[in-house]
Amino acid sequence: MVIFTCSAQHSSVNCGQYDYGSWMPNTPITLQCPPPTTKGTTSEATMLQTFPQVNATVQGMSTMWLLSKQSSDFVPFGQYPEEHFREEIPCKLIKDFQGELEVLSVAIKARNKNLKVPYTYMDPKEFENSVAI
Repeated sequence: MVIFTCSAQHSSVNCGQYDYGSWMPNTPITLQCPPPTTKGTTSEATMLQTFPQVNATVQGMSTMWLLSKQSSDFVPFGQYPEEHFREEIPCKLIKDFQGELEVLSVAIKARNKNLKVPYTYMDPKEFENSVAI
């Protein structure tokens, strides 16, 4: 469970933030007025009064972009650049695990071919071994 939370789940929640939040009304960083409490009572003028100032929006979006961006020292899930494991059994288990991840990656890519907007955040080749900020 810890491995899933620190890798796949983190990727699925974190990496798509900018894709969703880059249109400010989806995730306003602040509100200047309380949000409406009754559906259908909001006008364009009310929305414009409620949305954050441009500088707050830019700061929020740039933070979201930085946090969603792949790190410069990206290591894909299941890959280990340093040789921590040299014994036969751990090496075999790692190879088996990498094979399972490859099968999963191929299945995800095949499923995404038919989507207008592919969902890549859970593809093992697209997310980190662990949380990396």
